[in-house]
This record gives sequence, structure tokens and C-alpha cells, in this order.
Amino acid sequence: MKLFVIGASLLWLLSACRQEKTGIVSRVYIDSLIAHYSEPAFAKVNDSGMLFWRSRINPKLPGFISESKYAGALAMRFHLFGDINDIRMADSVIRKEDLDFNHKEAAANLTLVRYAIMQHRFKEADTYLEKAKSIGLKKYDQLTASFDVDFELGKYSNATIELEQLKSPDDYSYFFRRSKMDHLNGLLDSSINAMLKAAASEENSDFLEQVALANAGDLYIHAGELRKAADLYMQCIRINSADFHSIMGLGWIALVHDKNDSLAERIFDFVLAKNKLPDALFKLTQMADGRGDPGLENKYAREFESKANDSVYGPMYNKYMIELYTGILKDPARAEMISKKELDNRATPQTYAWYVWSLFSNNKKQEAYSQFQQFVSGRPLEGLELYWMGKMMQGLNKGYNAQKFFEAAYKNKYDLSPGIVRDLEKNLE
Repeated sequence: MKLFVIGASLLWLLSACRQEKTGIVSRVYIDSLIAHYSEPAFAKVNDSGMLFWRSRINPKLPGFISESKYAGALAMRFHLFGDINDIRMADSVIRKEDLDFNHKEAAANLTLVRYAIMQHRFKEADTYLEKAKSIGLKKYDQLTASFDVDFELGKYSNATIELEQLKSPDDYSYFFRRSKMDHLNGLLDSSINAMLKAAASEENSDFLEQVALANAGDLYIHAGELRKAADLYMQCIRINSADFHSIMGLGWIALVHDKNDSLAERIFDFVLAKNKLPDALFKLTQMADGRGDPGLENKYAREFESKANDSVYGPMYNKYMIELYTGILKDPARAEMISKKELDNRATPQTYAWYVWSLFSNNKKQEAYSQFQQFVSGRPLEGLELYWMGKMMQGLNKGYNAQKFFEAAYKNKYDLSPGIVRDLEKNLE
């Protein structure tokens, strides 16, 4: 009996070692990352600057520089640690600045464009952009802001023209935006190369370089090149220890590629403790799905729902809520309501696909198919939307169409939750 136990233990150890070798995300690396975590030095510098500029603001004598610097530091802290109140405060400071200067400062409205986009208030961003244009903007500032707003609103023809006018051999902003447009158009290799060029062209800001590298990592996941994605995420973490997006990216690779749900759980729990956004709760929901534990999946989904539905987030988590309400939380009527609101915010092929799926899930099949034909068919979609359209076609007994959507969605399988991938593999057998 003892020999059997020893033999079983050796087999388990060999299996664990083999998994560590074939897996991409190292438990040793993650343990070290968590054990030795400390806030990046530039975050502390940012906090000091924030306190300094706030102390220089005189409510009785409104200014421009101190207020703008203070708001910028708040926005940076939001980027780092995810406290939504920081970006809301930054937004409030610049709104007051705009009012104090009688709406004559284009720079204030340009800043409000960026803050509105960060909070997914895209029509509001467009309003601020038009105000800034009416006051007067430099051509470069107008083109970059116009591209950002038009791209988010689905005005892709306008965005293409603006991108062409921005074209440059060595400009971070151009290559960053070029990557987004190439991705939309299905030119994935070109999109990755453009994002890497953006990172390489940034000489003044480690933070901006890291943001571009993290985006390139996301694109590598989309392309199924997960080792390259992990290498970039680890490079980002070396630059910025508070790059929780890249840390969660490693957790995602551990979950969907390495099939190591316990390591993924450890990573997502760590991010949940350090970053105030609800994103880690959504990842934990997907981790529980991968583990095959519907009770735990429902628990995390409810926790995410409670946090993400707070009014302070506005429409930032609409897509996630639609996925949950048409899935584990089983409330398609609420999904339909949210998707309608999202269409008011930005009417793109993607958001119409969310609406179509919500309608279909809410048993409004003919209306869903009609909306699909008008606003979704033949337009670019991501993996999740492709899967949803396939499920709708399947439900409408359009087997050939369903199969084509499933095949397209499966090409992006590493973007999708484990449960969706299981369903795709079942339908593609």
C-alpha cells in the first residue's frame, strides 16, 4: 500500500512538473510578483504632485494651470488604481474650470472629451469636441480627438479620413490609432505591428509605452499567440508594477490556455484586493465557469452585478452586464433594456449585435432577426458577438449560417469564456 501511495505521489509530481513546463504562466513568477508587490515610484510622485497642485488652487481666484495639473494627476491615479471617484473628480474640476473661463478654453473641452471617453459617455464626448472645435483647435489635436470620438461612435469612414491625415512615420498617437483601425478591419498582423511601433516610438513616457505594449499583448491573445502576449504582459509589469490589466492578462492565459483555474483565481483575487474597478470580479465569474462550478459562478456574477450597476460607473460595464443577464443571471429583459441604452450612447455594429442578442434571448426572435439584417449582417464583429449571432441563427434553424458564425468565433477562442468555448466545440464537432 505504501508503495502504491509513493508511486501515485510521484506520478502526481511528474504531472505537475509537466504542466508547469507546458503552461505559459509560472506559479513561481506569480508567487514572487504577489509577495514582492509595491506601488510604482511614479505613482507616489503622481500623488505628491496631486497634493501640490490641489494646494495651489484658490477657489476665489480661478486659474487654469493648477486645476488642469490637479485633474491630470487624478486621472492618472484612476488609470493606476481604478477608483472611479478620481476620474469623476477630475471631470468635475475641468467642468468648473470651463465654467470659470466662460467656455472660452478649447483645452478644457478637449480634456473633457478624453474624460468622457474614459467613462464610455461617447455622445457627451462628441458634444465637448464640437465645443472645442468652435473655440479653435490645433489641427493635430482636432484630428486625434475627432478620430477617437468618431471611432467610438461607429463613424468609421470619418475616422479613416482623420487617420490618413494623421499619418506619420514615428508618432505614437498615429500608430496607436492605426492599430485600432486595422484591428476593426480584420488586419490583425498589421494591428499588432502598429501597436508595437507605437510603443517603440514613445521616448518620453514609460507609462504610454507600457499602455501600448499591454494593448499589443491583448492583440496577441486575439491572434492566439499567448506566449508572446505573456512576454509583453511581464514586460509591462516590469515597467509598472500597478499594471493590473497585464496582471489579469496573465490570469486569463493561466485560465484559458494552461487550464490552471487555481492560479487564475489567485491572480484575480490579488487584483481585486489592489484595484477598485469591478473587472476582477467578472474574471472570477469566468474562472468559476472554467472550473465548472455554477454556484460559485453565480456568486461572483451577483457580486459583479452589485458593483458594476452602481450609477457612478454609468454605461462602462454594459457589455458585461448583457453577457451575464443573457447567461448565468438569466434576466434577458434587463439585458434588452441595457442594450437599448447602449445604442443611444453609440450605435455601432457591435452594439447592435448586443441588442439583437438581447432581443433574441428575450424571445423576440423576428425583431432580433430584422435588426440583424439591417444593422449587423456583413459588418465587422468580435468573437463574442460572432458567437451570439451564431446562437441566434441556430435558434432560428438556420444551421448553415450558425455554423459559419461559430467557425469565425472559434478563431478568437482565447477571447471567450470557457463555457462559450465548450459550447462552440460541441457545436463544431
